Amino acid sequence: MTFSIAGFCPRSGQYGIALSSSSIAVAARCPWLMSGVGAVSSQNVTLPALGPKILARLAQGENAPDALAAEMAAEPFADWRQVTVLNSKQSAVWSGAHTLGTHHHCQGLNCVAAGNMLASPTVIEAMVRVFCRDPQQSLGDRLIAALQAGLQEGGEAGPVYSAGMKVVSSESWPLTDLRVDWHEQDAIGELARLWQRWQPQSEAYLTRAINPVDAPSYGVPGDE
Repeated sequence: MTFSIAGFCPRSGQYGIALSSSSIAVAARCPWLMSGVGAVSSQNVTLPALGPKILARLAQGENAPDALAAEMAAEPFADWRQVTVLNSKQSAVWSGAHTLGTHHHCQGLNCVAAGNMLASPTVIEAMVRVFCRDPQQSLGDRLIAALQAGLQEGGEAGPVYSAGMKVVSSESWPLTDLRVDWHEQDAIGELARLWQRWQPQSEAYLTRAINPVDAPSYGVPGDE
């Protein structure tokens, strides 16, 4: 029901997750990030609480495999969970025995991707390959390109109806938080279009938050 990719950009220090699903509002439940710490995607039969719990362990200095293993050992329904974890040094993946349909995961340089109910395992491999292709691109561009590559490789076994992307940097709030909660035909395409609209404005919104004196105009009537 879900395929996702988490990525880290050493140049900017940003973490991000892009994902899609046949379920409604996937980005409301699955992606969890903490500035300067890492990224977690809790999917398949999703338990959102796993995200904050694993991030808390990473923040306390545990490595990704140990943090994931500890939470899975304590989770009574671990066999139904699929979870990816990423920090600046390593990644880890859990796919329980009851992960749905064709499922797969793939770890690459500064990224990890996983999915279930896939058309093919190569969906996940294509996502990692595209993400790693050009490290000089912005993290958001790489995440969107990876999600599109997964779709082009076959995506889910069924239709995709929701998608999202979240990115954090040095601030305590998300730099980017885009969601397509339901789209009948092209959720990933709609997410890509939102990103193209949001990206050129994102730095201006950040400046407005940190120092309104230096902010550009708001671009609305009355503030030209």
